[in-house]
Parts: sequence; structure tokens; C-alpha cells
Amino acid sequence: MLALVICSTAAHAQVFTNKTTADGLGANGVGGVFANGTTIYAATYGGGLSISTNGGATFTNKTTADGLGNNTLFGVFVDGTTVYAATFAGLSISTNGGVSFTNKTTADGLGNNRVYGVFANGTTVYAATTAGLSISTNGGASFNNITIANGLGSNVVYGVFVDGTTVYAATAGGLSISTNGGATFTNKTTADGLVGNVVLGVFATGTSVYAAINGGLSISTNSGVSFTNKTTADGLGDSTVNGVFANGATIYAATYGGGLSISTNGGTSFTNKTTSDGLGDNTVNGVFVDGTTVYAATDGGLSISLNPPTVTAVNPNSGATLGGTSITITGTNLTGATGVTVGGVACTNVVVVSATSITCTAPPGSAGTASVLVTTAGGTNAANTLFTYAAAATSAAPIPTLSEWAMIFMVSLMGLLAMIRLRRH
Repeated sequence: MLALVICSTAAHAQVFTNKTTADGLGANGVGGVFANGTTIYAATYGGGLSISTNGGATFTNKTTADGLGNNTLFGVFVDGTTVYAATFAGLSISTNGGVSFTNKTTADGLGNNRVYGVFANGTTVYAATTAGLSISTNGGASFNNITIANGLGSNVVYGVFVDGTTVYAATAGGLSISTNGGATFTNKTTADGLVGNVVLGVFATGTSVYAAINGGLSISTNSGVSFTNKTTADGLGDSTVNGVFANGATIYAATYGGGLSISTNGGTSFTNKTTSDGLGDNTVNGVFVDGTTVYAATDGGLSISLNPPTVTAVNPNSGATLGGTSITITGTNLTGATGVTVGGVACTNVVVVSATSITCTAPPGSAGTASVLVTTAGGTNAANTLFTYAAAATSAAPIPTLSEWAMIFMVSLMGLLAMIRLRRH
């Protein structure tokens, strides 16, 4: 199945943490990235394929010693347990999650051994090479090479994306589109509204097509019939766009030297994330989004967005105004919490148990509901009313027992008799 469509709408990334060779990456230059849950694949320049199974905390590297065609990778794609690595010397395929690879070259039908991009869906594999788009229908055992003779704009293919039976090839001579699985193509150029003819990457969903071009970002809402163009005038960090990812109205453009440009309004305007926001470098070679996490492949490392925390529950959810109640906070993205407050006052004895749990001691507060806020490098969760300070109980006068009532009666009667005697005298 198509792996990219599993991603849900991603939040506008605010800050990033950057992973480098210090975290286990094979090299700091990252050409492409793919992620699924806590498993991340980073295609590095010269360091092989770096794989993390813990959300990017650490990486292990796969190199030519593990069967890769070359240690310089331009891209990576994952479909189930099958990993495809686009290398400088062939298309390397792993059927065991990246443990080991076999390498496919011109001897297997590839147009050229330099593979810039790859896409797969089941047993159909598409390899973007410098001498055509190579297509395999048997899981990569053999390839048939598509060239300008089949309608490609150029034999130099920088990227490929497939949506159903529609194949999009980003070429040095335009955006080539096939509606019959790649048998034949029609080519879109500046004559059709593209901002330039050197297309470096492509992404499509439904009738929306996004072309990353040396000149800007071209967007079509009618399956490539016509395009509107976005440049630095629209907020792009740079007019050379190396790659693009989109989900709904949110578009991520990986620019050359200008950072990661993000639009939340379908491309009407963009804001830029740069090294000041935590990116490893302002040259972003590729971008991938999984859920709410954004991955930027940069010349200075793999940059991963830090999402703001959420708080969904507090247990117990009430305590004394004097403070001292031990509480457990449940939520998401709680790792690395730098502050926890209840009603605006800092908690004590804070322990970050996991990404979803924090324990602490509630401070004193005023009677009523109080907001529980957790702050991390990714931000602070939304205000809430998850904790309540209970008003201090007031002691009511005790009700006398029957014997106490009898004693009160006797004392009162004796006092009354004493007053009568005094009056007689």
C-alpha cells in the first residue's frame, strides 16, 4: 500500500532538534528521509543509510558492507518491511527492514546506476535515474526503462511520485505525467505555467500536484492542466525548491539556502524555518511528515520538529489549597519538560516518567479550578481546568448527645431554682 498517505494532518512545526553524527548519523549531509512511527530512515551523503528505531534518539548505519551500492544516498522509501535506497551506484533493496541489502544496477535494467529517487507500491518499483525512469513490476528483480521516447521531458529524472495509476516524474526538462502506470507520458513545462523546466521533486494528492522547481514551487489544483507559481515574493525562503510535501492545506517546501518554507493556507503565503528555529542547515534537501512530526533532511543533519506537549488528565484531579497533593499528569510530548505549573505556581518534586507521564507535588492554590501547564522545548500545552483546589472544610458545632442534653437541663434547672431562692430573700 502507498505509505505516504498514512500521514495525518501535521501541525505547523515551530522548533526543531537536529540530529548529527554525534547521534549516530553516518554523515551530517542528509539527502532524504522517510519515517513511520518511531522508525526513521535518513539517506546520508557518504555515510550510508542511518536507521533509528527510537524516534531519532540514536541511529545505526547501513553501508556498502551491508549490501548498499554506495554510501552516498539521494533518497529512501519504505513500503512495509521493504526498504529502497536510491544510491550513487544503484538501487539497493532490503526485504528485512534494512538489515541487509541487494543492489540493482544497469545489469538489472536500470537506465543508469545513479539513482536520485525511488517510489514503490507493492511489487511495482519506480527508480528515478540520470538516464530515464526505470520501472519494475516484479519487486525490483528486473526493470524496464522509460525515456524521452516515451514522452519524458528529459532522461535526467530527479524524483518520482505515484498516486494510483498516475505517475509523476520530475525531470530536467519538465514535469512528466503518465495516467497509464508509466507506459507513456505527457510533459508539462513553462508553456503550461511551470515556473521553470528543471523539476527537482514532485508530490501529488488527488487533483493537487506540487512541483519543486529550480525557480520556485508550482502548484496545480486540476491534475497538472495548469499551474500557479510561488516564489520568494510569496514567502518562500529561496526560489530553488529541492523537495515538497503536502497534506491538505499545509505545504512544506524544502528550499536551497532558505530553510523549510511552510504554508498553512494552500500556498497563498509561506513562513520560513531556519537554523534559528533549530534546523541543522538552511539548505533543506527533502522533507517528510508523519502524523504531527516534520522531518527535514538538511546539509547539516536531520532536523526533527519538537511538538508542543498536551495534557489530557490529572490524577487525582483535586487537592487541598495548602498544596502537597501528589499528582500524575498524563499527556503527550512531555519528554524534556522544563517546567510544570498548577494555577500558575510551580510544582515541586517534578519527575518526567515518560513522554506521556509526569509526577509532581501540587503547590498551594486558591479554591476553584486550576490550569495544569507543562513547558518543553516545543512549547506549552493549552490552558485547561483539569485540577481543582478544594475549599478548606469549616468545623460545625457538635450536636450534644442525650446524656449531654440531660446534663444541660439539670444545670439550667439548678440555675433557675437558685434564682428563685435569691428573690425570696
